[in-house]
Amino acid sequence: MTSELLDQALVEEATKKSGLVWVAGPGVPARALWHVWHEGAACVVGDGPDEQPLPGLTDGGSAEVTVRSKDKGGRLVAWQAKVVELAPESEEWAAAVAELKGKRLNAPDGEAMTGRWARECRVLRLEPTGTTTPLPDGSLAEAPLPTPATTRRPMPAALHRLLLKKRRRR
Repeated sequence: MTSELLDQALVEEATKKSGLVWVAGPGVPARALWHVWHEGAACVVGDGPDEQPLPGLTDGGSAEVTVRSKDKGGRLVAWQAKVVELAPESEEWAAAVAELKGKRLNAPDGEAMTGRWARECRVLRLEPTGTTTPLPDGSLAEAPLPTPATTRRPMPAALHRLLLKKRRRR
């Protein structure tokens, strides 16, 4: 019983303090999501224009949430969650959105944001099921996906002299 309470406290405190969590749905790789901790669950908003995507997160489904350290960025705890989609304009939705609104950075529409969220986005609660997942021993780093992008080539040796010459003429 004591270890369950300690796990619950760890999940709550770590998730409250971290502004970013990694969430993986069934068959979908983990994705970084900003969130707020509200009434015992991590609340996220997304799947709309100008908002974060929420792939694989469906109402009644499950997800694995990995919380990182705000100081060092390393994994602190991973926990299983039940996904609950909040109905727009319901009391639960309004309470969650009030918290989310305060944490949303660089919103393109300011005060009209909550109306847009009600029309075009989903607000989800990731409720802890009480199960924590053991953290892996090794690194989970993967090789980057192939891409046609290339790195910049070194600047030609004489270019800086040409640029300085133009500045001197002014």
